[in-house]
Amino acid sequence: MTTRSGGARRIAGRAGHAAILVFFVTFLAFPFYWMLITTFKTTQDLHDINNNPYLFHDAPTLDHLRVLFSDTMFLQWISNTMLVGLAVVIITLVLAVPAGYALARMKGPWAQTLGIGIFLTYLVPPTILFIPFSRIIADLGLQDSLWSLVLVYPSFTVPFCTWLLMGFFMAIPRDLEDAAMVDGLSRFGAFFKVVMPISLAGMLTAVIFAFTLVMQEFVYGVTFITSSASYTIGVGVPTFLVRGDVYFWGSMMGACLIASVPIAIIYNMFVDRFVAGFTMGAVK
Repeated sequence: MTTRSGGARRIAGRAGHAAILVFFVTFLAFPFYWMLITTFKTTQDLHDINNNPYLFHDAPTLDHLRVLFSDTMFLQWISNTMLVGLAVVIITLVLAVPAGYALARMKGPWAQTLGIGIFLTYLVPPTILFIPFSRIIADLGLQDSLWSLVLVYPSFTVPFCTWLLMGFFMAIPRDLEDAAMVDGLSRFGAFFKVVMPISLAGMLTAVIFAFTLVMQEFVYGVTFITSSASYTIGVGVPTFLVRGDVYFWGSMMGACLIASVPIAIIYNMFVDRFVAGFTMGAVK
């Protein structure tokens, strides 16, 4: 009797576990399904309130993708986003990695306070900063240039990534560096050969955060860029596919799907390291 009841509990537990997984997978995958089905639905099918929005009632169409690729500069926006994202990621790592390490190894009561102060600068709303930034961009002659975004975006990627990496470096024992220096390495050598390989999860987290932010940022992009050929995805898609009160839903969802799928794949490929970057940074 006990064996049967134990087997029933195990089966019930597995069924409950499977039900929870199915619920969360369905919930998380639904936006991608919605973007996919909206991309290939006809305009009439989309706007007919009598149709089931989750199913095709007309034959799938490629008209929305044709509008996206033929009537807009979507491929150019992707190229611009990749260029700005790569530059911002490099700048962010070059500044945030040594800053986070220095704050993590700093002794005294000011270390934690300084780290929190750096993080608080990330919380300043962009709507407050874009006016003084506009003056700086004008003085430098970078109006309507992608370099204006490369200059401005690190102002909020660097503080957050510095704070994130600081917590991650604090979770790495000092004894590892001390042992490396006893073996003849310099402080920089110990950091480069010992600390950085262990910190790959944290740096990957910073890379994903910085690049995702570049893709979705709107305020600075629409303020500093006026030429459609220099738009990023976050600015070009809503600017060209929302005309007054007319929304090109199919084309917009197609653009969102194309832009979000690579990021989703990256997240899933490195999800273990990505989670480790946040959780280990949170331990301290």
